[in-house]
Amino acid sequence: MSIKTDKIKETPKELRFFRVILKSIADGVFTVDESRIITSFNPAAERITGIPASRAVGKKCYDVFHSDICEKCLLEKTLKTGIETVDRPVNILNSQGEEIPISISTAVLRDDDGQLLGAVETFRDLSAIENLRKELNKKYSFEDIISKSPHITKLFSILPDVAESESTVLIQGASGTGKELFARAIHNISPRKEENYVVINCGTLPVQLFESELFGYVKGAFTDARRDKPGKLARAHNGTVFFDEIGELPLSTQVKLLRLLQNHEYEPLGSTEQVKSNIRIIAATNQNLKKLVAQGKFRDDLYFRLAVVKFELPPLTKRREDIPYLVDHFIKKFNSRRGKNIVSVSPTVMNILMRYDFPGNIRELENIIEYGFVVCRGSTIQKQHLPGEILSAVSSDLVEDETAQNPVARSIDEEIKIKNALEKNNGHLTRAASDLGIHRTTLWRRLKRFNINPDEYKFLS
Repeated sequence: MSIKTDKIKETPKELRFFRVILKSIADGVFTVDESRIITSFNPAAERITGIPASRAVGKKCYDVFHSDICEKCLLEKTLKTGIETVDRPVNILNSQGEEIPISISTAVLRDDDGQLLGAVETFRDLSAIENLRKELNKKYSFEDIISKSPHITKLFSILPDVAESESTVLIQGASGTGKELFARAIHNISPRKEENYVVINCGTLPVQLFESELFGYVKGAFTDARRDKPGKLARAHNGTVFFDEIGELPLSTQVKLLRLLQNHEYEPLGSTEQVKSNIRIIAATNQNLKKLVAQGKFRDDLYFRLAVVKFELPPLTKRREDIPYLVDHFIKKFNSRRGKNIVSVSPTVMNILMRYDFPGNIRELENIIEYGFVVCRGSTIQKQHLPGEILSAVSSDLVEDETAQNPVARSIDEEIKIKNALEKNNGHLTRAASDLGIHRTTLWRRLKRFNINPDEYKFLS
């Protein structure tokens, strides 16, 4: 490790201590001068990047770190403005060309007279944590669907078989429960995944316009039909069509859709010829189709054609154990989209979310987190960063001590504490139990209850 010392006034003894400290810490550390030329590179930086100090020192930082933010260099910003960066997640390429997730912090370096010497960047390897996160996500996610709910994870187990089949699927659930996510997941892992996925909202257009959009039309079919125009079914040939809000489909169109399902053909408006169609149909509704059938508003033969495979998606209030996982998912999503570094929500906010009834289900939770991203300037979304209607909907005297009153929230809180203790102690059960103030055998029972594998935490050293 080389350190440029011509402007530094420390004694040789202080410099020796400085070198020992840099060698002993697990985080990578390097310094640059005012031109962003690397002047020191500690052993941890060598280990994480796979680049020896002899190759790094004397080069521009962007020639050593091939990062996804090099075009907007944080070190350069720190040098120019003096504004520090704290724990910003980025990705770099190591010497083998492998992508390594790290978090970086930057600060300026000045001498005793306030003269600018350069800047320092520290970075932490997040590979182990990301690997653990991926392993956990494998258990509780499918495509973009996040859930620990037994009902949803049961659906995860049959999704590959459903996708492989050509059967029609009906997905029922309240608005915002993720019906289109399931439909898209079925398409994405099906044999049709390379073909078009076409979404048709059944409640957005008048009957005549809807049918012309769906089936297309031929020249002269109506006054403005000056040429043939294929419909959405033609665009979806060999692919998948998702009929959203199928309960809104007019009875006259239901007859034509039934013919499509039975004979795999349809008739464009104004045409006398049938068009053959090879499509997979997935439908969704937030209504009770059986009740609509009983009321004469939906054809029973079409209902049974659609409901070969039927999914019932519960509202978020029936799967509250998913809320912390969904919050974490949306935080990562908006961090990536908005370039922020929000880490979590506060315990009070989590208690509020665990208490709230979510009439808009998962979509509403996503909107709440997005609102928090807009108004939060720190790293944690606090109570004051929630929309006013959410706060007014939850009694304030219940919010602060929610974990003591809500068994689901209390269970989530206990699970998080156990995982934090395991992570802190690298999976060592005796030390983790001691930190939690419980006996080792009690910890074993709780690990079994929460389906936590302590071995997954042993490589976080």
